[in-house]
Amino acid sequence: MEMTKEFQVKVSREVSPLKNYAIKLTHDQEEAEDLVQDTMLKAFINEGKFSEGTNLKGWLYTMMKNIFINKYRRAMKSKIFNDSTEDQYYLNSAVSNRSNEGEGNLVMKDINEALGGLSDNLRTPFMLSYQGYKYEEISTFLKIPLGTVKVRIHNARKELMKKLDSYKFN
Repeated sequence: MEMTKEFQVKVSREVSPLKNYAIKLTHDQEEAEDLVQDTMLKAFINEGKFSEGTNLKGWLYTMMKNIFINKYRRAMKSKIFNDSTEDQYYLNSAVSNRSNEGEGNLVMKDINEALGGLSDNLRTPFMLSYQGYKYEEISTFLKIPLGTVKVRIHNARKELMKKLDSYKFN
């Protein structure tokens, strides 16, 4: 599959902003450069999936964020870290695991955006339920029938699951 010159030029214009975003995600220059390369490669491979008129920068940023999250998850799952000594031994130790809050911050940002996208009549009962209030208490507090509370919380969960579908685990 041959990539079009126009697409290549458009994507290549985004390298500098992508590098800045990659540095914010990784906090490491070399890892950021690897992340940009992975993103560019994936973009070129998936040119056919890009729809003209779509926000290219948003498409690339989303792709980069997903690559970053997937790499982070794989690293945490394997817990194998490179020892930088001369002999380059691989250690299989959770003790050397360094905390990185990057993935958690991205997930929380997405959750907050999804919650913000709910209408007030769904968000309010959902958040009260999340805070530990019982359905009956929510019904009394909001002065709405118990059945309505249950339906609104159910609908809020369905909407959130749709909006956060990319975080679904098999």
